[in-house]
Amino acid sequence: MRWLFLLVGAAVLAMVAVAIILFPSSSERPVASPSSTPKPSRTATSPAPPKVKEFTDPCGTFDTTTKNFYAVTGYWITPKSNPCTWRHQLQEIHRAGGDTIIRIGYGLQFRGVSDSGEVLSKDGTLDPLYKACEEDGLSCHDAAERDLRKANPGNRIGRTYVYRTDEAFGDDLFRCPGMEHRVKVGDRIYYRMVAPPDGSDDATCDFTKKATSYDMILVAGSAKDSLKELLDLADQFSMQVFPALPLAPRDPETPTRANRKHIGTLTTLTRRILQDYGVRFADRRALGGVYQPFEVQMGSTLATNPTLEVYADQHRIVEQELSKPILISPYLDARKRVGFGQTPAQVAEAFKALARTGVGIIAPQDSRGTGKVGLFWPDERETEVDERLRSVVGEAAYGTAYHGSTRDYYREMAKAREEMIQAGHQVELWANVEAFEPSGKEPCAPQGTRGQTDKKRLDQAVTMAGRYVQKIVSYMWSDFMTCGDPSLQDEIASDWQRPIAVDAIRRARDPQDGVEVRGYNLDGSTVLVEWSGGTKELVVAAVGWLDKDPLDEHPARMSTAWVPFDWNQVPPGEWVRIRVKGESGKQTTTPLHVRVSA
Repeated sequence: MRWLFLLVGAAVLAMVAVAIILFPSSSERPVASPSSTPKPSRTATSPAPPKVKEFTDPCGTFDTTTKNFYAVTGYWITPKSNPCTWRHQLQEIHRAGGDTIIRIGYGLQFRGVSDSGEVLSKDGTLDPLYKACEEDGLSCHDAAERDLRKANPGNRIGRTYVYRTDEAFGDDLFRCPGMEHRVKVGDRIYYRMVAPPDGSDDATCDFTKKATSYDMILVAGSAKDSLKELLDLADQFSMQVFPALPLAPRDPETPTRANRKHIGTLTTLTRRILQDYGVRFADRRALGGVYQPFEVQMGSTLATNPTLEVYADQHRIVEQELSKPILISPYLDARKRVGFGQTPAQVAEAFKALARTGVGIIAPQDSRGTGKVGLFWPDERETEVDERLRSVVGEAAYGTAYHGSTRDYYREMAKAREEMIQAGHQVELWANVEAFEPSGKEPCAPQGTRGQTDKKRLDQAVTMAGRYVQKIVSYMWSDFMTCGDPSLQDEIASDWQRPIAVDAIRRARDPQDGVEVRGYNLDGSTVLVEWSGGTKELVVAAVGWLDKDPLDEHPARMSTAWVPFDWNQVPPGEWVRIRVKGESGKQTTTPLHVRVSA
């Protein structure tokens, strides 16, 4: 994983001055980091190298060597009850070059209770998950209320919340041990907590002074801690894990927003969990940070969305208890034919609003998998959309269907990030490239219609976003990377060495004019430049140079190649296609579209 550093020195400034002559996606200049930009802090520690090449446990023998160095280095996974499934998943992800795991989690839920204090499901029936929680012949709800009334007869439980997890927490989850404790029932451990509804979580634990209404949070946990097991496993594979924070209850009127009525209780639960993490895991290298799974759309109305209060509250708690970054993954919608479609400029403003909450990593979904954004170049605006997008935008040209392309949005967000860094907000921009299609003949997941995509399309997404981000991750490994025959996982294993170019600029190396290409798998490569006057094949090793060290603020494994090329032979304003051919003869599946502007 690459961390945030800035370009400094006169030599680099000179390079930037030359680089603005040619632009990869439009006539706008690429984002450059000025030397005056404050240097942001690292968002997480780097994974340590694997200690051994393989390890054996009851699930089998697992190889810890990386086989395929693909551009995508992080993936979402879903909770699994079988620990051997995780071991196989992490081995597969590590073999594909992954070093980061983002775990999907669970939500805090507000629930009603029966006359006997038993937790009810949303449909009003008894919830079997919490029915077994009993103390002294009473439901856990009634037992907690009994204990509160012993302290002060006027005390009561005003609201009841539940949270399910496969984790096991330590004693630091509890603030008031006299009123809070575990209830063990078989392999299930319940955690009973009570707190004021405003999120203040009074540390005095004095329940006697004033009759008060309290919130009860009943956590259904596990006897074995899945997070510890996952962190231990991540250590074996030299990976980092971002476990999910509790998801906020949704506004019943507007489900895309967090319900402000419950933010105080969410804050309490988040604080308790992070206090426990801080004691047990703060020094664990495998813990990269935490993931807030509540998704928001990036747009002009985001600044008034109460979900940003959740982000800000949780950031403050993470800073106090864990000193690790929060990762969020909002989504884009570029469609012109819907009222909520947003322009790149509007999304850039939303990025700033998110950065101001203090989150450390913003990984916007590229939204190509859902069909809400298209992958196209400026000179392809009149081209018909990919047929796989027609179920979402109909039969239309890209320019008719979308306000902009994926590249346009990430470019504007990269500019917004630079502005935020200048203002003192330490934030990284990652790309979450969606590894699925809007629909398919056979859905990949048990629920929904999302279908299988292919590596060619994923390479295209990397090409569009890779220029502007610090890391590329993908939603998700479970289901989507393993769907079909051959699966996307299989395609990456057989084709990972294919070059992927993400950027090309005009750059002179005195006294020669030339082109600089950034991308993946450029070893032994040939740069192909195609324009109206012909095609040139330029072997990097013979006529140019290759720098394998990624530039600051670019993803790991990205390298830079330069070859001489006389741009005066290209008519001004003409779009040029640039491809890269690797040693094996495989070419980039997506050519770069660039043009001379001056």
